[in-house]
Amino acid sequence: MLSYVYLGTNDLERATRFYDATLGALGMRRCVTNDPAWDKVSAGWGLYEEDGVRELAVWVGLPFDQEAATTGNGTMVAFRGHTPAEVDQFHAAALANGGSSEGAPGFRPHYNADFYAAYVRDPDGNKLAALCRGFT
Repeated sequence: MLSYVYLGTNDLERATRFYDATLGALGMRRCVTNDPAWDKVSAGWGLYEEDGVRELAVWVGLPFDQEAATTGNGTMVAFRGHTPAEVDQFHAAALANGGSSEGAPGFRPHYNADFYAAYVRDPDGNKLAALCRGFT
């Protein structure tokens, strides 16, 4: 359904450190584009192959219109964790790398009895979640 998600940042170096740590906690690794111009304005995690023919990634980068990056009210990107421990590590890594908590790791029975999630904001204010299911 998706090819990629692109989130704006005002500080690519800071955002890259944040996402390396938080998405690394979920087992995600950096995409390699082999495009030096692209790598100067963005960084991605997930799948990027055959020059983007096969892509399923989240990208963080400078806005293309060269205006300041802003967040969207009600916008959130949720990442799949494999275990509650990974979700816990995602939340801890976010806080240790300039993010803020929007909801500590734990079960969310109002969604479903097995819905285990954590919510954070990256250093630019983008809202992120990590969740796993099937662990009750």
